[in-house]
Amino acid sequence: MYSIRNNSISISVNPVGAELSSLKNEKNGLNYLWKGDPQFWAKHSPVLFPIVGMLKQGKYSFKGNWYQLPRHGFAREATFTLVSQKEDELVFQLTSSEQTKKWYPFDFSLKLKYQLQDSKMTLTYEVENLGPEPMFFSLGAHPAFAVPLIEGTSYEDYDLIFEEVENSDRWLIADDGIIDKTSVPCLNNTTVLHLKKELFAKDALVFKDLKSHRISLKSDKTPHGWHFDFDDFPFMGIWAAKNAPFVCIEPWCGIADSVLHNQDFESKEGIMKLEAGNHWTRNWSVSIF
Repeated sequence: MYSIRNNSISISVNPVGAELSSLKNEKNGLNYLWKGDPQFWAKHSPVLFPIVGMLKQGKYSFKGNWYQLPRHGFAREATFTLVSQKEDELVFQLTSSEQTKKWYPFDFSLKLKYQLQDSKMTLTYEVENLGPEPMFFSLGAHPAFAVPLIEGTSYEDYDLIFEEVENSDRWLIADDGIIDKTSVPCLNNTTVLHLKKELFAKDALVFKDLKSHRISLKSDKTPHGWHFDFDDFPFMGIWAAKNAPFVCIEPWCGIADSVLHNQDFESKEGIMKLEAGNHWTRNWSVSIF
């Protein structure tokens, strides 16, 4: 485990998955991140690469060959190399190998850079195509935040506040974990999603058209919460395990296969194309209060 801190915030990162494992307020010791209790869900904040969600039948086709990948890809279980550590920054890297090419036929570098500034942590993803041909990939975030944040409050005391007024359907998830053909109303001319555990009885809330680039957690029972900022992520998942005391905010560049998808990787919804030798970056940040 690697850790960095300043006067306001500290983080710990596990090299397995380069996964954020704690996010603490240095002034009062409050940990904003889910503790990873395996009774509900053993992860904290996995990186989703080179796919987001499930593939139809667990496999995809590329240039006439078939490959298998588990839900959310392989990076979250891979051991990353720490390539840089500063007082306020950690950088981890995963590169392609003979093993990854059994699942994913591209030469790549994936870096995760954690940076602290005052009470804000920023996570930047950088993908580089190391091969001679275009590569195709998806990437997503999956941080889980503790709810309730403090003792004496309940899950239902908290709201997610959207930066913009939202009118957005949620896309339903089929029994095999892929995106169904239909959507249903969810956010109706509102900036507020009131947290309750029944929201996630049928898996994640999946959105394809949010206007907001910030979601905040707030409660009138405590002054503590956070702002989660994200840009250039076209899809968003909001999820919690059944009856679990956390909520995941999941900005995605990519999405699970649709029940209608033909399993061709290049035509997968939300897939990113990166030319040989090029870099791609995205980031999100969380500011605690």
